[in-house]
Amino acid sequence: MDLAYIPSPSTGVIDLGPIPLRGYAFCIIIGVFVAVWFGNKRWIARGGRAGTVADIAVWAVPFGLVGGRLYHVITDYQLYFSDGENWVDAFKIWQGGLGIWGAIALGAVGAWIGCRRRGIPLPAWADALAPGIAFAQAIGRWGNWFNQELYGKPTDLPWALKISEGPNRVAGTYHPTFLYESLWCVGVALLVIWADRRFKLGHGRAFALYVAAYCTGRAWIEYMRVDEAHHILGLRLNVWTAVIVFVLAVTYIVISAKVRPGREEVVEPGAAETAEVAEGVEDADEGSEAAEGAKDADSGSASNADGDAERDDEGRAPGKNGTAEAAKNG
Repeated sequence: MDLAYIPSPSTGVIDLGPIPLRGYAFCIIIGVFVAVWFGNKRWIARGGRAGTVADIAVWAVPFGLVGGRLYHVITDYQLYFSDGENWVDAFKIWQGGLGIWGAIALGAVGAWIGCRRRGIPLPAWADALAPGIAFAQAIGRWGNWFNQELYGKPTDLPWALKISEGPNRVAGTYHPTFLYESLWCVGVALLVIWADRRFKLGHGRAFALYVAAYCTGRAWIEYMRVDEAHHILGLRLNVWTAVIVFVLAVTYIVISAKVRPGREEVVEPGAAETAEVAEGVEDADEGSEAAEGAKDADSGSASNADGDAERDDEGRAPGKNGTAEAAKNG
C-alpha cells in the first residue's frame, strides 16, 4: 500500500456551462501570458518600449504552436497514421502533444518576422524573453498532469505520481517527470536571470544559455520516460535532439562572446528618444507646478504684507488721535 503519492486529476476538462475548460490548454495560455509579461519587464529594463514584446509575440506564439504540433506529429506519426488510428486526431492539440523543439524553431521564425517589421534585433528580443519562456514551460508541463501523460518509470517513492487505468496507460505509481521538468525549468529561468545580471549577456547569449541549460535537464528527464518513442542507437530521439541542440547552443555562446562581446547599447530604435520626450514633458509639468506654487507663495506673501501694513496703520492711529487730543486739551 502506498503511504504517499501525487494524485492525478480524475478529468482534464471542467465544463463551465457549454464551454469546456481543458487543463492542458489552460496551462499553455497561462504560460504564454507569464512569458510575455516577464519578457516585457526585461525588455523595458534593456531600453525598449512597453508593449513591443507583446506585439512580436503575436507573430511568435501562433508559429510556435504550429511548430510544436508539427514536431510532435512528425516524430510520433504512428499515433495518427498507423492502422486503426484516426489521422484527424493530429489536429486535436487539446489532447496533448507539443514538441518544444519545433515550438522554439518555428516560433523563432515568427519572432524574426515581427522583429524585422519593427526594426529590432532578434537576438536582443530573445535574450529578454528567455527566462519567461522557461517559466512558461514550467507552467505548461502541468498540462501533462491533467492529461495523465509523459510520466516516468514505476516507483514507490513518496512523491510518486498515481496514474489511473485508461487508454494506452496502466494504473500504478510512476516518476512524475512532468514535475521534474517543471522544477528544472524554474531553475533554468533563475540561472539565466542571475547570469544576465552578473555577466551582462547580450547578442542572444542569454537565450543560448537558456537553451543549453534546458537541454541538460531534458536529456536525463527524457531518459526516465516510458511512453512510446523512436530510438536511435539505443537512445530516445529527444535525447539525441537535446544533445545536439546543447552542443549548438554552447558553441554559439563561445563564438558570439568572441565576435560580439558585451551587450547591445540600443535594442529598439527610437525608444530612447521617446523616453527623453516623455521625461521632458514630465519635467515641464513639474516646472509649471513649481511656478504655480511660487506664484501662490508670492501672492500669499503680498497678502500678508498688506495685512501687516493695515495693522500697523491701525496701531498708529490711536497714538495720533491721543496726541491731537492732548494738544487740544493743553
